[in-house]
Amino acid sequence: MSHNPRNTEGIVLMLLATLMFSSMDAVARGLVRDYPPLMAIWARYLGQSLIVMAWGMATYGRSLPRLLVTRRPGMQAARSALQLGTTSFFFASLAVMGLAESTALTDISPVLITLGAGLFLGERLGPRRLMAVLAALVGALIIIRPGAEVFSPAALLPLAAASCYAGFALVTRALGPTEHQATSLFYAALFGTLVTTALLPFVWVTPKVTDLPAFAGLAVFGSAAQLFLTRAFSRAEASAIAPFVYSGILFAMGFGMIFYDEWPDRWTVTGALVIVTAGLYVWHRETRMRKDA
Repeated sequence: MSHNPRNTEGIVLMLLATLMFSSMDAVARGLVRDYPPLMAIWARYLGQSLIVMAWGMATYGRSLPRLLVTRRPGMQAARSALQLGTTSFFFASLAVMGLAESTALTDISPVLITLGAGLFLGERLGPRRLMAVLAALVGALIIIRPGAEVFSPAALLPLAAASCYAGFALVTRALGPTEHQATSLFYAALFGTLVTTALLPFVWVTPKVTDLPAFAGLAVFGSAAQLFLTRAFSRAEASAIAPFVYSGILFAMGFGMIFYDEWPDRWTVTGALVIVTAGLYVWHRETRMRKDA
C-alpha cells in the first residue's frame, strides 16, 4: 500500500462511518423490542430519503428530476432491493439476538464479497481465498452453534443480511463510475421508503411521543454513516481503510453491554475473532496482489 497522506483522513472517516452504523443498530435494538422491525426500517429509509435528497441537491446542485436520471435502472433497482434486504434481515435479527452476535455474523460479508467476485465477476479466486471463506463460515458456526441448545433458526437472519450486503457490494462494483453518487444513494433510500410504506399499514403501532427521537435517530445515524463512508472511499485508498470496518464489532459489544446489559459469551468472542481474522487475511491478499500487479 502506498503512503497516501489522505489515508489518515480516510481511516478517521471510516471509523466515524462504522460508529454511526453501530449507533443506528443500537437504537434499532431498543426500538424492535417494542415495535415491529418494519417500522424501524421505514423510519430509517424515509428520513434518509429526505436527507440524501437535500444533500444531493445542495452539494451537487442537482434538482430532483436530475437525481432520478440513471442509465442503468435495472441494476439500480437490484442494488436498492439488496440494500433493503440487508437492513431488513439485520433489524429483524436484533429482535431475537444480541447486538454483538448479530454484528459479528453480519461481518462475514467481506469474505462473501470475495467469493461472489470470483464466481460472478470473474475475479481470481485462489485456494488461499477459499480457505479464508471457509474459515469465516467456521467462525459463524462457532457463534450460532447449530445443534446446541442456544441455536435458533433466527440466527440465520444476520447471515442473510450479510449475503444481501455482499450482493449489494457486487452490484455496486459492477455499476462502477457510470452512475452519479447522489443518484445511487437516493435510489436506494427511495426504494426502501416506497416498499416499507406500502407494507406499513399491516404492522403499524402508534409510537410513543418519547420514542420519536429514537425513530428520527435511525435516519440521522444511517444517513451520516452513508456520507462518512462515501467520503472515506473518495479520500483514501480502499486497501488502507477496509480493515477498520471490523471496529463495528467492538462498538456493538460496547453498546450492547452499556445500554442493554448484553455480555457476549466466549463462543461469540471466539467466532468473531475467527471471522475478523479471515476478513483481514482476504484484505492482506488483495493488497499484495495489487502490489504485484
